[in-house]
Amino acid sequence: MHVPHIFTPKGKLNKSPYSVLVRRRNMQTNQTNVKSKGKLDAQAILLLVVHALFGGANALSGTFVGVYLWKAKNDFTLIGWFTLTTHLTMAITFWLAGKWVKEHNKMNCLRIGVSISACFYMLVLWMGTSSVHYFVWLGMVQGISVGLFWISFNVVYFEVTDPDNRDRFNGWVGLLGAGAGIIAPWISGLLIVSLGDGAGYRLIFSISLGIFLLGVVVSFFLKKRKLSGTYEWLLPLRILRQPQTPWKRVSLALLFQGVREGVFGFMIGLLVYISTSSEASLGNFALITSSVALVSFWAAGRFIRPSFRKKSMFIGSVMVVLVILPFFWKMSFSTLLIFGIGSALFFPMYSIPMVSAVFDLIGSDDESAKQREEYIVLRELSLNVGRVCGVLLFICVISWSKEPLVINVLLLVIGSSTFFSWVFIRNQLPAAKS
Repeated sequence: MHVPHIFTPKGKLNKSPYSVLVRRRNMQTNQTNVKSKGKLDAQAILLLVVHALFGGANALSGTFVGVYLWKAKNDFTLIGWFTLTTHLTMAITFWLAGKWVKEHNKMNCLRIGVSISACFYMLVLWMGTSSVHYFVWLGMVQGISVGLFWISFNVVYFEVTDPDNRDRFNGWVGLLGAGAGIIAPWISGLLIVSLGDGAGYRLIFSISLGIFLLGVVVSFFLKKRKLSGTYEWLLPLRILRQPQTPWKRVSLALLFQGVREGVFGFMIGLLVYISTSSEASLGNFALITSSVALVSFWAAGRFIRPSFRKKSMFIGSVMVVLVILPFFWKMSFSTLLIFGIGSALFFPMYSIPMVSAVFDLIGSDDESAKQREEYIVLRELSLNVGRVCGVLLFICVISWSKEPLVINVLLLVIGSSTFFSWVFIRNQLPAAKS
C-alpha cells in the first residue's frame, strides 16, 4: 500500500472521482434518510439472500461430499488431494476472474459461479460412485465455481457495506449460514439413512442443484454494478514488495487463517462419520453445532464493535484451539461434539473482526478502494496459499502415519494457526474505528 499518501491531509478536500461519488452518495443519504447508520439497505439484504441460498445448497450436500468419496474409497489422502485441487483451482480462478469482475459484468461472474456449483453436483450425480476416479477434475470444477462466486460476492459486499454496518453484515452472513447448517445437513442425513446411499445421495444432490438455480434467479434482482479502472494483474505482488505496507502482516494473518480452513473444512465432518458410521449422526452434529453458531453469530454481529475487535479476536483465536484438546482423551462423537460446540461458540469472535478489519483496510483510502478487486484477489490468494499449505501438511503427515495420536497432534498444530493469525493482524485492529 502507498503509505506516504494513503490519507488526505487534514483540512484539504480530496477531489478524486471516487471520493466525490462517496460524498454525493452520503449527501443524498442524509437528505432522504433512506439509510440509517449501521443499517443494511435493500441491495445488501438481497446479497445476503443470494449468499444464504448458495450456502444452503452447499450445506445440504457439501457436508457429505467427503463422506461420499470416503465410502467409495476409504482413503484420507485421496480426499486431501481432492481438497488441494479445489483450493489451487480456486486461487487461479480468483486471479484470472479479477479482470472480469473489474472490467466487465461482476453480477454475471457471480451467476456463473453459482451455475457451475450446480454443474458440480450434476457431475457427481452422473458419475455416481465412479466419481472417486475423477476426483481431480471434480476438484477443479468445484474450485472454479467457488472462485467465481466469492470474487464477485466479496467485491459487491465491499460496495454495499461500509465500516458502520460491516460487522452487522458479517454477523448476518454467519447467522444465515448457521441457520442453513441447522436444517440442511440434518435433513440430508435423515434422507440418506431412510432412502439408502444411492437414492438418498441422488435426492440431496438434486435438491442442491435446484437451490443453486434459484440463487441464480434471485441474483437478477441485484443491480448491475458500475465499472471503473483497468485490472492490474500484478498489484498483489507489487503491494507485498512495498517495505512499510500493512498488507504484509495482514496477508500472513490470512495465510494462517487459511491453514485451519483448508483442513478443518473437510476433516471434522469426516471424523464424525468415521466415529459413528452414520450420515444421520453427522446431520445431528451439524444441527447442534449450527444452532450454537446461530446464536453466537447473532450476538457477535450485534455487539462486536471496532473498539472491541482486538480483544474479541484474541479470545476467539485461543478458545478454538483449546477445544481441540479433548481429542487427546478420546476421539469419539462426544469429544467431537465438544469441539463443534466450542468452535461454534467462539469462532465468530475470531472471524467477524478478521473479515471486517481486512475490508476496512481495503476502503481506508480512495486509491485502494478504486483497486478493491485487486486487493480482494490479494486477500483470497493469501487465504488459499494457507489452505494449500494446510492440506499439503495434512497429506504428508497422513501418508506417513494414521495413528490417532499423530492425527490429534496434526489437528492441534493446524488448529493453532488461528492464534498466529491474531498475532499478525492485532496491530491493524485498533486502526478500524466506527
